[in-house]
Amino acid sequence: MAYSAKDIDILEGLEAVRRRPGMYIGSTDARGLHQLVYEVVDNSVDEILAKRASSIDIRITTDGRVCVADDGSGIPVDIHPKVKRPALEVVMTTLHAGGKFDNDAYKVSGGLHGVGVSVVNAVSQHLKVTVQRDGFYWSQEYERGVPLADVKKGGKTTGHGTEVEFLADDQIFETLEYSFETIAQRIREMAFLVAGSRMRLLDERSGREVTYYFEGGIKAFVRQLTRKRAPLHPDPIVLHGDMTSTKNSGEEVTTQIEVAMVYCDTVSEQIHTFANTIRNIDGGTHLTGLRKALTRSLNDYARRSNLLKENDPNLTGDDVREGLTAIVSVMVEDPQFEGQTKARLGNSEVEGHVQKLVNDQLGVYLHEHPSEARRVVQKTMLAARARVAAQKARDLVSRKGALDGFALPGKLADCQERNPDRCELFIVEGDSAGGNAKQGRDRKFQAILPLRGKILNIEKATVDKIYSNESIRNVITAVGGFDGDDFDVTKIRYGRIVIMTDADVDGSHIRTLLLTFFFRRMPDLIKDGHLFIAQPPLFRVANTQRSVYCYSEDERDKALKSMSGRINVQRYKGLGEMNAEQLWDTTMNPEDRHMLRVELSDAEDVFSTLMGNDVPQRRRFIMNHARNVRNLDV
Repeated sequence: MAYSAKDIDILEGLEAVRRRPGMYIGSTDARGLHQLVYEVVDNSVDEILAKRASSIDIRITTDGRVCVADDGSGIPVDIHPKVKRPALEVVMTTLHAGGKFDNDAYKVSGGLHGVGVSVVNAVSQHLKVTVQRDGFYWSQEYERGVPLADVKKGGKTTGHGTEVEFLADDQIFETLEYSFETIAQRIREMAFLVAGSRMRLLDERSGREVTYYFEGGIKAFVRQLTRKRAPLHPDPIVLHGDMTSTKNSGEEVTTQIEVAMVYCDTVSEQIHTFANTIRNIDGGTHLTGLRKALTRSLNDYARRSNLLKENDPNLTGDDVREGLTAIVSVMVEDPQFEGQTKARLGNSEVEGHVQKLVNDQLGVYLHEHPSEARRVVQKTMLAARARVAAQKARDLVSRKGALDGFALPGKLADCQERNPDRCELFIVEGDSAGGNAKQGRDRKFQAILPLRGKILNIEKATVDKIYSNESIRNVITAVGGFDGDDFDVTKIRYGRIVIMTDADVDGSHIRTLLLTFFFRRMPDLIKDGHLFIAQPPLFRVANTQRSVYCYSEDERDKALKSMSGRINVQRYKGLGEMNAEQLWDTTMNPEDRHMLRVELSDAEDVFSTLMGNDVPQRRRFIMNHARNVRNLDV
């Protein structure tokens, strides 16, 4: 087949975004949909960082539109000297057009790529932008990125700001359903990071509304994250300052740094990293700088204080981060992000800046607060002893062949397919249900791992006990991806991990224990969308002519109304009550099954409350939510 110049496509305007939206917003599922909101909100936050705005309002309408309004200076509307079109239209319809490529309009911003709002425009059925600026209203409307008319000059106003209202394109996105909780969590983070700003979210679909305003900044943020834990020191450790270095070119670069951290009497670690208020879920150079500084500072203090003896080995990075909750927020003039969704910060100078600031200021804190410093170091030394014990447990297990990657669990019924993207692993409660699942599955791509009884609650367990637990070892080995302590999500053996438990109290508990394990030990499995929860039916409604499977009481009631004659209603409390064919038809067949994908939201609070050591707190949670429980079978 001939290949010539006529085969080369040149995509004009925003056509490239519509052709390959995943390149710009990460995906076209719910995560990509919410990324649209974040892109518009980030622009408004940049106005706050530039001291030109103080508040942001986000509204979700009943017909699925999202409206984001700020009280900033408003997008310029005068004619752009190069393209001879209003700047507002240029910003909304041109990739890499904006005020963030020099440092005059925005000293710091999150919008390095300059494609945020134009990408939102490209993947929206309809978008309207309204600007209050220069004493007048200005507006323009677009359909799938194309202006419907010129920029219109409206009536007079004494206000200022920008309002963007968009309706995502159902030709591009798999869902147009926004999550109030997901957006609320994001703007709450923003309100913490930009102290003194007001963030309001209104959901007209349900009438829910929240407003966030925090004077305490990231100190208040880390307090909020640890409010359900037991801190080892009364106040968060706060480190902040500006660090400057000189590039080879002679140019000076400055990083504004804020770190707030608390050590708690727990085994889990949570560090949240932000650059120019953008959450970097994969960390980056600021995270690396913090980790190196923590390890060095705590080892230095432990040696000087004689808590670590001459022959004792140094504390490792894992040791000094056990029980740590920290926020790292940096402001960078020229942020270098990896990917349009800004998941990782890449500025090399930031690592050294963060490392030096934390080394200097944390060393002073430890010297000035000896009792708190001793508690923190003793906590890290306890973690070191647990690490040594865990390594011995892993070595023992490895010698038995349970974690070497070849000796799979004996109860695992593996599938024939070897491409992980085409494989599914069902983790099933009990041998009876496991037997039915093995008979009913499609052996080509579905594997079954039955679990006997309840697994260990790892929220309360040390690492050595975790690796000594047979059920957890079986899950670790079956899922794959583990190399010692490190989990690599790219090496898992199945693209979908599905938790399938009974619809009763015990089943819910087992599901929660498994979710706790995956959240603490394999968080990337959840982050990358590999973990699911099966939704078996609750009822089977049948008469002599037909039978209907129902997944809620409402569906059951509708089925009862639609049938006549002698009707039989069967309530499924356990998977074992269904035969293999029924289990396939209702729960495992990709064509008909109901399945929930697990996503991270306020998971830290939920798992700390439900699975942690604070019994009174758990009792209060249960009492507050008891009235919302339906279908409770004891």
